Amino acid sequence: MVYPWHLYLLSFLYVVAGILHFVKPNTYLKIMPNYLPNPKLLVALSGIFEIALGICLCISTLKSIAIYGIIAMLLVFLLVHFYMLKNEKNGAGVPKWILILRIPIQFILMYWAYFYINI
Repeated sequence: MVYPWHLYLLSFLYVVAGILHFVKPNTYLKIMPNYLPNPKLLVALSGIFEIALGICLCISTLKSIAIYGIIAMLLVFLLVHFYMLKNEKNGAGVPKWILILRIPIQFILMYWAYFYINI
């Protein structure tokens, strides 16, 4: 099935984001909340899920599952965004205004994924 170009863009963004978990794992380890166990495993798993969900967006029989998976994943990632806002050290040097802006962006990304549920 041929989808709109912007669904392929969304898919590409998740695949690239997932690959970055393996190319630059320390970036993700720095922002992993300290109350979560086994941060290296969680960074790898989140990368695998992002890659898999990004690919599944382009497979018609898996698209709906991928959309709900992306929404769930983004909800879980809110833990990281709020953790980074707790104090300067957790923010990994990212300006506070960007950290705050990332929260509504998560919801925009959720809507972007959900937009394709009936396409």
